[in-house]
Amino acid sequence: MRFHGQVKRKTRKKKRRLLPLLLPGFLIAIALFFYFVNMRLTPIYVEYAEVQTKKIAAHVISKAINSRSSEVLDINEIIVTNPNEPAGMVKFNTEIINRAMAEIHGLVEAHLEQAEAGNLDMFPMQKDIEYKPEEMENKGGVVFFVPIGQATNIPLLGNLGPKIPIRFHVIGDVSATVQTEIKEFGINNAYVEVNILLKVNVQIIVPLATRTSVVEQKIPVAMGLISSPIPKIFNKGGDNPPQIEIPFSITDDE
Repeated sequence: MRFHGQVKRKTRKKKRRLLPLLLPGFLIAIALFFYFVNMRLTPIYVEYAEVQTKKIAAHVISKAINSRSSEVLDINEIIVTNPNEPAGMVKFNTEIINRAMAEIHGLVEAHLEQAEAGNLDMFPMQKDIEYKPEEMENKGGVVFFVPIGQATNIPLLGNLGPKIPIRFHVIGDVSATVQTEIKEFGINNAYVEVNILLKVNVQIIVPLATRTSVVEQKIPVAMGLISSPIPKIFNKGGDNPPQIEIPFSITDDE
């Protein structure tokens, strides 16, 4: 014969036996939930971090360029003419270009080093970004925090929620190369630009992920119009007949 009190005792014993199993299972479920959420959000963090990193790096480079002692030159100031060469053949003064490239390269490296050392004057001030100069001084690299709502583009969260740490630092040396752009302008004229192309390799680190990116910026050294003698006959090229004929006088020596 069973009594009601005995049933309650058995139920309590079962609950006590299940309790040690429920607690670990609950903790594992929470851990798995955060793991899958983080795996889904990590690509978003990385993309956002890369965009912000390029903005900050470009701002630092711009400050370096603005501190230059020299200004953008007229293209004709760096042209070297040789009377022994045919008309229209021009060469650039490589000494001036190399001097400008060395100055730009040195300024950019110096400003990036100051940024990684925690000099807040190097950074753009934005409401949604919080810099950590102490960590920059101790561990190196540029460290800043952004709200999770800002990174995930969730309007309801806005600037609320936990802040995601983002770190980036320069990998290797800053590379600088000379780039020339030439565009036709009118008849026998050309618009020429001489630029320094800067490339900065940075490593971006977010929680549980990292990415290497390249920040590029083009700095003008000289630009302007190069004019050559106007030909007596102008042809667009190909098999078409001359489009324009320039009149000229012929002297009679007889």
